Amino acid sequence: MIQFQDVTLRYPTGHEALHSISFTIPQGAFYFITGHSGAGKSSILRLIYRAVLPTKGDVTVAGYNVKQLSYKQLPFLRRKIGIVFQDYKLLYDRSVYDNVALALEVSGHPSGKIRARVKQILEYVGLSEQMGQNPMTLSGGEQQRAAIARAIVNQPDLIIADEPTGNLDKAMGRHIFALFDALHRQGSTILIVTHDIDLMTEMGHPHLSIVQGTLES
Repeated sequence: MIQFQDVTLRYPTGHEALHSISFTIPQGAFYFITGHSGAGKSSILRLIYRAVLPTKGDVTVAGYNVKQLSYKQLPFLRRKIGIVFQDYKLLYDRSVYDNVALALEVSGHPSGKIRARVKQILEYVGLSEQMGQNPMTLSGGEQQRAAIARAIVNQPDLIIADEPTGNLDKAMGRHIFALFDALHRQGSTILIVTHDIDLMTEMGHPHLSIVQGTLES
């Protein structure tokens, strides 16, 4: 599902975020990425959904070499990926319901299925009463849950999440990780960046440890 082969990432500023890292995450696996702030964790996620390109090496995701993708092909890759951004990236000119429904609308799902699925997923993340609200009226934790709902609503092949429980209390964090685990059991590949070592340890899934842009052995 995901393969990094001798990947180095250097930003235009000259900062080398990643240095010669290689790893493979098989289809259907559940992995965490850990490391201190600035270690390069978020850069790995950006390479996966091709927000940036590797300076050196190859990144392959769902059979696509990201360096070889044309802009016309890029949507086909991104439709396979559900992304939970650290800063949410919700649309503030739409309701919570519409934010979550958008992922299904662009995939061409029928309206009846969209309504049922969006209501189901918002209930699961505890936002059924807020579905008609503008995301700006929500707390940080509620916005995080809305972003998670949007990422997982169409049950993508791959779900990547950047600190998805960062603004949640322990109980809700455990609930959200249980949701990711349920999606994993249904066949989705899961990759989560987290600082929550306690919750990660409870889950019992393998992890990659990033130290100053390199993969700790």
